[in-house]
Order: sequence, then structure tokens, then C-alpha cells
Amino acid sequence: MSEAVIEKLDLTTADPWSVPLDKINVSDPALFETDTHWGYFERLRKEDPVHYCEESLFGPYWSITKFNDIMQVDKAHHIFSSEDGITLPDRPLDFRTPNFISMDPPKHDVQRKAVTNAVAPLNLAKLEPIIRERAGKILDNLPIGEEFNWVDLVSVELTTQMLATLFDFPFEERRKLTYWSDMATSGELAGGPTPEPVRRAALLECLEVFTGLWNERVNNDPSEDIDLISMMAHNPDTQNMEPMEYLGNLILLIVGGNDTTRNSLSGGVYFLNEFPDEYDKLRANPGLIPKMVPEIIRFQTPLAYMRRTAMEDTVVGGKTIKEGDKVAMWYVSGNRDEEVIDRPNEFIIDRANPRHHLSFGFGIHRCMGNRLAEMQLRIVWEEILSRFETVEVVGEPVRVLSSFVKGYSELPVIVHAKQ
Repeated sequence: MSEAVIEKLDLTTADPWSVPLDKINVSDPALFETDTHWGYFERLRKEDPVHYCEESLFGPYWSITKFNDIMQVDKAHHIFSSEDGITLPDRPLDFRTPNFISMDPPKHDVQRKAVTNAVAPLNLAKLEPIIRERAGKILDNLPIGEEFNWVDLVSVELTTQMLATLFDFPFEERRKLTYWSDMATSGELAGGPTPEPVRRAALLECLEVFTGLWNERVNNDPSEDIDLISMMAHNPDTQNMEPMEYLGNLILLIVGGNDTTRNSLSGGVYFLNEFPDEYDKLRANPGLIPKMVPEIIRFQTPLAYMRRTAMEDTVVGGKTIKEGDKVAMWYVSGNRDEEVIDRPNEFIIDRANPRHHLSFGFGIHRCMGNRLAEMQLRIVWEEILSRFETVEVVGEPVRVLSSFVKGYSELPVIVHAKQ
């Protein structure tokens, strides 16, 4: 293959097994928009599991693609730092939004602790009836027998209502939270469709609105209800944050509470349609829902990767990663690692050990809202099964242009009521 041909190669249409290894760039957002990344990751796991990509939109970086290597990197926060960000694009110097997931200890630990109580078991128990009531109302308002976009009417609506509750955000303005989440993750610097000036303007609007909410609450007594703003405003480790740091933590909490659950809610419907025997199994035994939920999260992998930066020369999978190198832990690949997960490319709702997946990360940065995400999915599926015979997918989903957020903007469905 000539150099000229290689330069023009479209990875979305090429044969993943014939592209030269040094030309594979799994961070290309178009691979995820077209759902054509799978073959490249399978090949890297087999032939070059710790892979160096010299040229990409984000500069050179390493890909860690196997389950156990990803765990090694994720747990070694003293070697692989989050300080330079958790996504491959380098953050512009004039618009940095630090947050606790892109911090190392000790600052990471105290800022995370300031908001962790929102998802403590006692508060999850308070949230369960709220989620169930809202899920029921959303599902009861769906048009029976007519095509609609499941992403918009169900996935986005439920997660946005949940976010509004966690922030005690004005409920009638809750779709602003969805908008800000989408703006945060769709910027052109990350290969997305949103121009950087538009993205910045949206995030500054978010900061302005949330600063107003902070100022209202900082002089009140700490809220007894779940309220992430009040928690940060009254905690000595977060009450003196700079504005851009406050914005960074807001975006982290909004994206974390929105994209992951939202795309798993859509993914679950899609997967059950792709594997109809599993849908039959679920209808016959709704008691499988608690096992199905983590399988949905594994199979979807809502965030495709997390980035780290090497603090020193170190060896992973026999390769020497140099100090300062970018490293991407590809959860989406590790979750399909044949050496660790049995029949990983099959959606199996009664796996023996369904929580053995990478979607929430490992170590100090493990997703703090994992139990809330699982609870939302469990409740929604309990409510779906009590109302509908089938949620039928009637067309291909439209996927977002991002190699970080692995998600959907459209999923056309028709719901069929129980007879």
C-alpha cells in the first residue's frame, strides 16, 4: 500500500485487518459515529495491545486495549496522572475547567468526598420512589403504536429530571442541563461538531446560572435534601473554588449523571432488539433485571475511554511508556476482551458475574454514581416490563460524533402495549 493511499485512508470503510498497524487511530470520532471501531480494537488486542499512535487529531498517544492492562493503569494513579485531563485533547490554556476527576490526591480525594454523600445508600433509598414515579409518568405518556425517538422522550427526559433533582435545579428549565452536557462533550477540539466559541459561550452561561444558585444557597443553612450545590457551598474543601474550577466540577457531575445513564437506557432497548432471545428470556423472567443492568452497561460502555499522563517511564504490556506520554485506557475494548469475559460480543442478560466490567473504571477514580445509574436502569426496566409487551426498534440508531462519549442522538422505536 503506497504512502499516498495510506494518507487518504478512511478507517471507517477500510478493512481493520489490512490497515498497517502504525496507521490505526482508534481515537477517530468517525469510527464511533459509524460503529466501525470494533474490528480495530479486536486487532489491537490480538496483535498490539499496548499500541502507539503517532498521528491523530489529539497528537501522539498510547492505547491500552486489554482488560488487565487497563486495570493496571487505572489503579496506578501515582504513575498515571489525571492532572492534564481525562480526555485526549489538550485543554486550551485560556479555558481550563479543572475538576476532581482530573486531579490527583490529595485534592481529588477531598473534593470528591464533598459530593459523595449525594449517592450514599440512605439518599439512594430516598431517590428510588421519585425515580419510579417519574419513570412511570414518562412511559405512560408515550404514543402507543406510533414511531418516536426513544432517546429524546425517554432517555434524555428521565436523566435530565434526575439531574434537576440532584442539583435542586429549576425543574421547568431542566433541558438546559442536557444542552450544557452536550456542549461540554461535543466540541470541535475533541473532533465533535460544536465550534469552540459556541461551546465556551454555553459553558459560561452554565457557570452564570449555577453561580446564581450558589449565591442563593451559600448563606442558607445546609440543605437536608439532596443538593449538590449546597454540599459544595458548605464544605470547606470546595467552598472557595475558583469560578472555572466550580464550572469544571459542575460539568463533571452533569456529564457523569447524564451521558452514562442516558446512553445505557437507549443501548438496552437496542441490544434486546439485536438479541431477541434475550428479550424473550427477560419477558419470561423479569427477575433477571438486576443482572441485565450491569450487562447493558458493559455492552454499551457509555464512556469509551479515560486518558492519563505518564509521570515517569514505565512498562505496560512489555512496552515502555515515556514520562509525559498520553495514555488512553479503552474501556470499550477491555469490555470485549475474550481472555477475561466469556463470549464478550454477545449480550447475555443472565451472566454469572455481570459486574465484572470496566465501564465505571477502577481505583480512586471509579465512578461515584455507579449505584445510582444501576438503580435508574433497574427501575425503568421494571416499569417498562409492567406496561409494554415490546419496545420495538424500527430503524438504525444515530450515534454521536465522539470517541469519548459513546452515545446515541436518535433511536426510532414503536412501543406495543401488553394485551
